[in-house]
Amino acid sequence: MTPQRQTRRPNALLLLLFRLPVWIYRLRLGWLLGHRFLMITHQSRRTGKVRRTVLEIVRQDHATGEFIVVAGYGKTSDWYRNIQSRPALQIHVGRRRFTPTQRFLMPEEVYKEFEAYEARHPRFLRTFAGMIGLEYDGSEGQRRTLATELPMIALSPQ
Repeated sequence: MTPQRQTRRPNALLLLLFRLPVWIYRLRLGWLLGHRFLMITHQSRRTGKVRRTVLEIVRQDHATGEFIVVAGYGKTSDWYRNIQSRPALQIHVGRRRFTPTQRFLMPEEVYKEFEAYEARHPRFLRTFAGMIGLEYDGSEGQRRTLATELPMIALSPQ
């Protein structure tokens, strides 16, 4: 059984909550969010304006400095489409900033990341799926569908 997706964008209150971490980073208080989130600075593919989006870190590879993030609203997420068009400009994690190199993960890699993430945070993945309009019961088939619908990106210091 595959998850059924309903088009659901965040309401005004949820958008406000999602934007709050951007202001925390802009006030140079990103360290308050620890190493669970990062802020990606990117350029709009349409207007060229600089945009900022805070994302949850799915996994950090301490040996390489690579951060894995997910496009939670899928391939139509504006920030995701922007970095497909033009590479990310900057990453802020805690007090650290760097210009990243980016790599788009293949579906099999994404599947393994979701599997490992679910082992670390068993309830959150189901809750998150519900927030974005997916029915998810943790089965392999649904995890594979997540892996094709929700792309992941690896961001590393240059």
